[in-house]
Amino acid sequence: MVLKDVLNARSFEDLSRHQRYLVLYVVGLVGIILFYTVIYNTGMRTLEGDSHSIFRSFQTVVETMTTTGYGADSPWSTPWMNLLVVLMQLSGIAIGFFTLRLLIIPLFERTSIDLENRLTSKDDHVVICEYRQDSDVLLGELERLGIGYVLIDSDEDEAQRLSNDGYQAINGDPGEAETLRRATIEDAAMVITDAGDRNASIVLTALDMNADLRVVSLTESSRRNRALTEIGVDSVVSPHSLIGRRLAHKATAAVTFPEGTAVGENVEIREILIRHGSPFHGVEVRETPFFERPNLTLVAGWFDGDLRLPPAPTDRLTRNTVLVVAGPENAIDDVREEVSGVRSAREHTNVVVAGAGEGGRAAVDALPGDVSTTTVDLEEGEAVDVVGDTTDPETLIAAGIEDATALIVTVDDDATALLTIALARSLTNDIEILARVTDDGKVRSAFSAGADYVLSIQRATARLLAREIYGEDVVSPLSQIRLIRTSAARLAGQSLEEANEGAETGWVAVGVERDGTLRTDPTTRIDENDDVLVAGTDAMIQEFERGAGGS
Repeated sequence: MVLKDVLNARSFEDLSRHQRYLVLYVVGLVGIILFYTVIYNTGMRTLEGDSHSIFRSFQTVVETMTTTGYGADSPWSTPWMNLLVVLMQLSGIAIGFFTLRLLIIPLFERTSIDLENRLTSKDDHVVICEYRQDSDVLLGELERLGIGYVLIDSDEDEAQRLSNDGYQAINGDPGEAETLRRATIEDAAMVITDAGDRNASIVLTALDMNADLRVVSLTESSRRNRALTEIGVDSVVSPHSLIGRRLAHKATAAVTFPEGTAVGENVEIREILIRHGSPFHGVEVRETPFFERPNLTLVAGWFDGDLRLPPAPTDRLTRNTVLVVAGPENAIDDVREEVSGVRSAREHTNVVVAGAGEGGRAAVDALPGDVSTTTVDLEEGEAVDVVGDTTDPETLIAAGIEDATALIVTVDDDATALLTIALARSLTNDIEILARVTDDGKVRSAFSAGADYVLSIQRATARLLAREIYGEDVVSPLSQIRLIRTSAARLAGQSLEEANEGAETGWVAVGVERDGTLRTDPTTRIDENDDVLVAGTDAMIQEFERGAGGS
């Protein structure tokens, strides 16, 4: 395993400290043997008058250093050769002890290993302190994106497990300067804390050691945001509130033209969610009506949370896929009617929220004012409309589940969430169910129970933190997609299809405006006097505008 890691490393800095020591040890050992071989061969020839091959000298050196014998050359008549042999003998004993400690003992001893020795060289990396959501999910996401990091975990067994699994983890108290120094905090670019009440202490210690750090803190309650900001935290994330807002957005929000971009006919850009039970589950994009209609443009798609702009024709739709389609309003409506199980996110006006904790309150606050909401929770509270167990059908019926258009599930326990989803689905098949689960492994179970859209706190938080580091390189399904109208001069002579095939920055040419009419047929040729509608995220649109010289 060590040899494989060494051979696969792209540079010496990619090796852990322990692996670097091993490489230096092997190189040094070979160098010493070769040095002794040359000196011994020269001494035998000039001092002893015995000329023999370099290979025999090599054999004698190895025999002497390993104390397995002294070959046929002994005894030596000159003092200098005897001194050389004694030096080789002592060197062999020293190297033997060093080999025992560095290689042999770590292979067999059951005592804990200094995890710091397994760290690769670090610079401009992220130091993660006490991540409590699910370390494997976050670290897997960071490694997939090539983000350098060191995770500090005060649980020795957990740190050992993560390190054994190949992650860059060490054990220690992140509130102590020595532990942060072991994580090379002085060379880090960012620190992420998820240590509850100890967040403030860790942040202050880290900033005292590296004032240039960007700091992100996770907290259970958004009420602590201001206090953390005051001590130097750049971004405060409350995972439960984050998921609640996202579910509310998905239940009611649509992507539309910004003001001032409407042209000619009534064209829209919409998010469409592939719902539970859709016949298009597992179908390639090129086989869907969205791809077949010449007056519709498939702008983007989120597949398991990853943005693809535009989706490839061979991408397969899954439950939880969100498609962004642009084109005439009536054409989009016609396609939606063709596709059973596909629902636009704009249709909900009566929403039941199961769970009135941090996530539930955030969901209610994020819903538009004209949406009727009913909150359900086990305990009475100012924001609770119905008190009761969400796994009891009478409670959901009392909350109006049969007349609601959407159910947002934000209860704290995953088992309760799954049972609530299944119960709601058994009471009505017309409702759209959007759920939050804590464990990323429960996402599949939530779909099986009947949910239409599921967000995992672990996965969503991991991707949010990755976005904090890399900006638009990681995009969530709630990222704003802009649509601009600009001069088509840079695309003149190409068809819409050709322009999109050549797009390297992630923007999509939706249509061409000519004589007051928007043409979205992919075969339409672009003239330099036309205007073109381009869709993409904010960063992508800015890149396009820079290339076009502005709109």
